[in-house]
Amino acid sequence: MRYLNACCSNGSNAGCSRSSGSDFKSQQGPVTATTIIATRPFSGKSWIPDCSMDTHIVHGGVSPDEKTGAILTPVYMSTTFVQESVDKYLDKGYSYSRTNNPTVKMLEEKVAKIENGYDSICVSTGMAATASCINAFMKAGDHCVITNCSYGGTNRICREQFVPLGMTFSFVDFTDPKTVEAAIQPNTKLIFSESPTNPTLTLADLDAISEIAQRHGILHVCDSTFATPYICRPLDHGCDLTIQSLTKYYDGLNIGTGGALVAKTPELYQRIKLVQNMHGNIMSPMTAFLMLQTMKTMGLRVRQQSASAMKIATFLEGHPKVSRVVYPGLASHPQKELADRQHRDGLHGGMLWFDVKGDPIKLMDSIKRPWTLCENLGASESIITACAVMTHANMIREDRLKVGITDGFIRISVGIEDADDLIRGLDEALGQL
Repeated sequence: MRYLNACCSNGSNAGCSRSSGSDFKSQQGPVTATTIIATRPFSGKSWIPDCSMDTHIVHGGVSPDEKTGAILTPVYMSTTFVQESVDKYLDKGYSYSRTNNPTVKMLEEKVAKIENGYDSICVSTGMAATASCINAFMKAGDHCVITNCSYGGTNRICREQFVPLGMTFSFVDFTDPKTVEAAIQPNTKLIFSESPTNPTLTLADLDAISEIAQRHGILHVCDSTFATPYICRPLDHGCDLTIQSLTKYYDGLNIGTGGALVAKTPELYQRIKLVQNMHGNIMSPMTAFLMLQTMKTMGLRVRQQSASAMKIATFLEGHPKVSRVVYPGLASHPQKELADRQHRDGLHGGMLWFDVKGDPIKLMDSIKRPWTLCENLGASESIITACAVMTHANMIREDRLKVGITDGFIRISVGIEDADDLIRGLDEALGQL
């Protein structure tokens, strides 16, 4: 079968980062494409070359509908697609929505374009993207070097599902690339970084770790959900794959859940696409349609959220009921130099955390709107979370404390509300402790 792909809206692959993929093939054996991935040529007016990310977030990968001229990609709520004949089977690129759906495919191409990848798969959640990555590139007897502070669900699935299947994981401190290299074993197939980490906001030097991975013939994947491609694109720093929880800043409006796994090369893409098809791990067309719209404002949101987060972090640093504040934009962040070097345009995102002096549960129960007590992040609404009893409650307590997630650890996701209103709400709640 044929394999076609375009990561740019004009049907070309110009500017996409590629490599031979020989390291992957030597470890995993040959892979084959099982489907045709349809290419949609840009049918509007000619495209301005070298557009910025802000423009690509709105237009990248999307073409007006060829029949009607509709500016928005239609929602193809169809399980199956009629074939003209057996000889022309898959000529239009689609046969069954578990394999490919036109609306979802448009989102996948747009995500790949923004992340500077070859192509991507969009799945039901961020955890589904994480599971797809490990399933695609590891098997029984394989080893992974993974950050000791990752999203709680990532930590749990490694320990509770993949370890019983015969895989092994070394959870190590990724702040020092030498520690990562020292953890590599002869059977290591994957290095799994997260930058910034959830929830401690520690950074991984992606260039240095990618160089280590390449030297050892190991794949390097980075979960960059907290950063978003607007702040950091791991594939630009040598990573082979990027994981995004699209639920967070891509959606940004608390509407839908989704995840993406972005591949740098055709070989890596073919492998993750095959795994997705076998597992039936898909996103609904309606969710894809909504995310194609909500992600258009990601740049605007991330800029405001970053500015407000910096203002709030500065306020909290001077509050008597707060013992510590961590935000990559603060001069006090232990990796400030790396943050400035690796993050785009001086932006450091909408996530920060602080350690409260007093009862964190009382703080959670007394804080007023515009703060919202819940577990999501990256949304337009500002969210406050007690990680020890909420998002990271499934971590072994000893492991949680080792990486700094204390009982008083408060994670906040700054939305797009007025920063002074958010500060006033925090000040009032802290004053009651």
